[in-house]
Amino acid sequence: MEINERLDKTDLMILQALQHNARLTNKELAAQVHLSPTPVFERWKRMEREGIIQRYVAILNADKLNLGFVVFCQVKLRRLNTDIANDFTERIQQMPEIVECYNISGHFDYLLKIHSHDMKQYQQFLLNTLGRIESVAAIESTFVMDEIKHNYGIHI
Repeated sequence: MEINERLDKTDLMILQALQHNARLTNKELAAQVHLSPTPVFERWKRMEREGIIQRYVAILNADKLNLGFVVFCQVKLRRLNTDIANDFTERIQQMPEIVECYNISGHFDYLLKIHSHDMKQYQQFLLNTLGRIESVAAIESTFVMDEIKHNYGIHI
């Protein structure tokens, strides 16, 4: 189902406004989309119920929390089947250092985004946590030197 079949222009305006600032009150949101508060509230709640809006988060500054050392880590498993993939993804879910994980195509099976204090802490994580997963065959790390663009929303 295409986005236009379920959402009209006003729904999209609501989503864009919430992506920019999820702390808007219903009254502020209604003013931005030029609609009265009651229909805006009903649309907002409908999109939450339907799972279009999944959750609300605070975006933290990793540098100020001393977690600004960012690594993209590609992982290849020794073999790949449902049990091995499920075991790997369950383990990844338990590792707070890993903030994003994608099953990818190509030479590697997974792409991980990891936040760390520094190279030494990442090395310890690699050796003592990620590297201890028996199904892992290869790991390739790419270190972020500078973040050029990081949008949290979806272009709609």
